[in-house]
Amino acid sequence: MAESDWDTVTVLRKKGPTAAQAKSKQAITAAQRRGEDIETTKKWSAGQNKQHLVTKNTAKLDRETEELHHERVPLEVGKVIQQGRQEKGMTQKDLATKINEKPQVIADYESGKAIPSNQVMGKIERVIGRKLRGKDIGQPLEAKPKTK
Repeated sequence: MAESDWDTVTVLRKKGPTAAQAKSKQAITAAQRRGEDIETTKKWSAGQNKQHLVTKNTAKLDRETEELHHERVPLEVGKVIQQGRQEKGMTQKDLATKINEKPQVIADYESGKAIPSNQVMGKIERVIGRKLRGKDIGQPLEAKPKTK
């Protein structure tokens, strides 16, 4: 007959504090007032990209004297691009749109700042009609016979 007791209240589900609430300053001070044990630990390198420790090769890398740099387009090639473009009456922007590149790419190639890409060099060669790669730079590009 205990089920007919009108004075008792049964709470079926009561959620505890979420992780964010448990870490809050309020929750910590409330737990301290109640006399509960509180453990605070700092996570090591939390929120940082430090999966790997510094290797012991740093001294070896410091002693390394080899100069590492990318090869750039020779100025000779830049001059050939400029001459071929001017012979065709094109601006850098016109040449760039013909080869589907940005005008800055053409400017970099002409000034010798670009890292050479065979794909871009081949496109420029076909448009201006001059060789940019190999030993005979600046020579007219011979047209290949069309085959059907």
